[in-house]
Amino acid sequence: MSKNQNIETTKNSISSTKHSGKTNKEIALTGVFIALAMILSYLESLVPIGFAVPGIKLGLANLVTIVSLYKLGIKNTIIISVGRIILSGILFGNMMIIIYSLAGAFVSILVMLLVMKTKIFSATGVSICGAIAHNFGQIIVAVITLENMNIMYYMIVLAITGAIAGTLIGLLSGMIIRNIHM
Repeated sequence: MSKNQNIETTKNSISSTKHSGKTNKEIALTGVFIALAMILSYLESLVPIGFAVPGIKLGLANLVTIVSLYKLGIKNTIIISVGRIILSGILFGNMMIIIYSLAGAFVSILVMLLVMKTKIFSATGVSICGAIAHNFGQIIVAVITLENMNIMYYMIVLAITGAIAGTLIGLLSGMIIRNIHM
């Protein structure tokens, strides 16, 4: 067997090895996506966008979520999102941040998956719906935690800013999705 054939056999063996239904490539990409999402979350925390309006963020980590949803599927996207939230919460936040973020992520991923399956919207439309849904999930946790329905009025502001952030993240995600080949 020649050296090239040996390398090719090893590459095929590595990429097709399965662990609980996942290939080594999927496992590696999931880990890389978690790390990338954590880096983007951390970088975003260094730039205070929401100083005028509390709770407002661009949502850079959502780039990873949307690309993952299109390229890796729902299971890996959930793993990436939950992994990032828990690890970032432990490293840079607290338990309440984890709870708010998990609620937002759950609602957001569910809505993005449903919207994506309609095939009506581009990645930008999916991102906008996801951003607004994420804010809604977090507002629900705030209403429950603080026992104050008046917090729902803040959803108007968060929906507007979520639509703007969702548009920017969606446009970037769309470019990445079109140009990344996995």
